[in-house]
Amino acid sequence: MSKFYDIEVLDAKGEKVSLSEYKGKVLLIVNTATGCGFTSQYEGLEKLYQKYKDQGFEVLDFPCNQFGNQAPGTEEEIQSFCTLKYKTSFRLFKKIEVNGENESPLYTFLKSQKGGVMGDKIKWNFTKFLIDREGNVVERFASTTTPEKIDKKVAGLL
Repeated sequence: MSKFYDIEVLDAKGEKVSLSEYKGKVLLIVNTATGCGFTSQYEGLEKLYQKYKDQGFEVLDFPCNQFGNQAPGTEEEIQSFCTLKYKTSFRLFKKIEVNGENESPLYTFLKSQKGGVMGDKIKWNFTKFLIDREGNVVERFASTTTPEKIDKKVAGLL
């Protein structure tokens, strides 16, 4: 079994969620921000989610305020913003840190599996990790990679 499924995270309400809930699903894990130049990617993420959710695809949204203070709101404010502006319906989790001493164990694991251009560090908001149905980290995408460019890769894992 993948160590990925041993990880627990907190949802937007602060409730523990075991990633084992997602066994057998293809996941796209994204560190997001509501005030970022890439924030409009929420629209593409929602389209991707709607297109493939019935085939076992999930987008896991982890707001992160580590880059330019671009996710300053509470989880409720972030949820409201995303729902109203981008009609998002995928799952929002508690705000996390993706680098440094307080980084989420999820991101410690993700970065250990797929380094990036800055080694293991997450460079900016909207870095994406694609996880297969067995909990393997298949690919890491930079912030500049739009959800539309990931579509074929998601489809290939479904």
